[in-house]
Amino acid sequence: MKRPACLNALPIAAALVLIAAAGCGRDDVKVYKVDAHDTTTPAVPAAMPPTMPADLPAPDNSGLPKLKYTLPAGWKEKTLTQLRVASFEISENGKTADVSVIPLSGMAGGDLANVNRWRGQVGLQPLPETDLQKLAEKVEVAGQAADLYDVVGTAPGSGDEERIIGVISHRDDTAWFFKMTGDAALVEKQKANFIAFLKSVDFDKPATPATMDLSQLPASHPAIPGMNSAAPATPAVDTASKPTWTVPADWKEGQLAQFLVAKFVIQNGTASAAVNVSQLEGDGGGLAANVNRWRKQLGQSTISDDEVAKLPTIDANGVKATVVEISGTDARSSQPANLVGVVLPLNSQTWFYKLMGDANIVAAQKDAFIKFVQSAKYPAAQ
Repeated sequence: MKRPACLNALPIAAALVLIAAAGCGRDDVKVYKVDAHDTTTPAVPAAMPPTMPADLPAPDNSGLPKLKYTLPAGWKEKTLTQLRVASFEISENGKTADVSVIPLSGMAGGDLANVNRWRGQVGLQPLPETDLQKLAEKVEVAGQAADLYDVVGTAPGSGDEERIIGVISHRDDTAWFFKMTGDAALVEKQKANFIAFLKSVDFDKPATPATMDLSQLPASHPAIPGMNSAAPATPAVDTASKPTWTVPADWKEGQLAQFLVAKFVIQNGTASAAVNVSQLEGDGGGLAANVNRWRKQLGQSTISDDEVAKLPTIDANGVKATVVEISGTDARSSQPANLVGVVLPLNSQTWFYKLMGDANIVAAQKDAFIKFVQSAKYPAAQ
């Protein structure tokens, strides 16, 4: 089948990230309507296709937690298609609404891009970054705070009033998009049910990890022709060669993604941070490339090799390991975040340790994180 022209210039992994913006929504909200006299064409990025191409390979979500929920009265489950892990239809008096749940790993295009994507779908102009949080309302998804956005405009073609309520929930390294779209009056009537549905959501831990998180790849990793393909990639480290650590009591083991050797989640109320451990053969692409990869994740500019050489070091297993500290804005959530990273070369391999998330949690956990890195016992070195 011929690939859509809008994707020809993109690697499929990049295309999926852009398509993430097609997804998702929030609570007692601010509603914006289109002026009937405004005929200006919205400046929606051309690279983001209006719908998911039918021939795009579906991702492997087997490594994601299994979704549990309480189905509201009148909602009917639909056959899953494309990126959806849950899909529902609501019908009343000839009017319809669609509810979708789509998870994507990594940055998923960023919250601003996704909200503007939804606005473009109902004929509204994109928002600037400074206005995004002004429109966000807090709701709860599986016991964790998430942002809800509510927009009203017109349906393309028919000109009927259409409404989108979308919620974005960032959990570990996955962005979950919950979206209800359809006839404006019906969507408004179903809003309370939608919010109740969000609160009812629960996640079961998957049996085996399979989801690929491209943001974890060290700089030297070769380009990947397909993202979340049906055949999971071979892990960089097998169970037999996995290190052992002294893990702080308040760290909870998290969901593994491909290319991660270990993952831990630190929660404080609605705030959270994650510790990721990955490994690559050789120098992993070089110290500077990986430091700048982390800086990019928080929206910071690159630094020179000379500046990287001046970064502080610690002793870990008798080896000098480089410590990186970065503050900025998480490109996945558009929220302030801090990062503490350690790059450790050992036995012809390079180990990457990253603590990233809420600034207060990262600051409070920095010493424990460093001790965790230093506590590692590597089978090949024993």
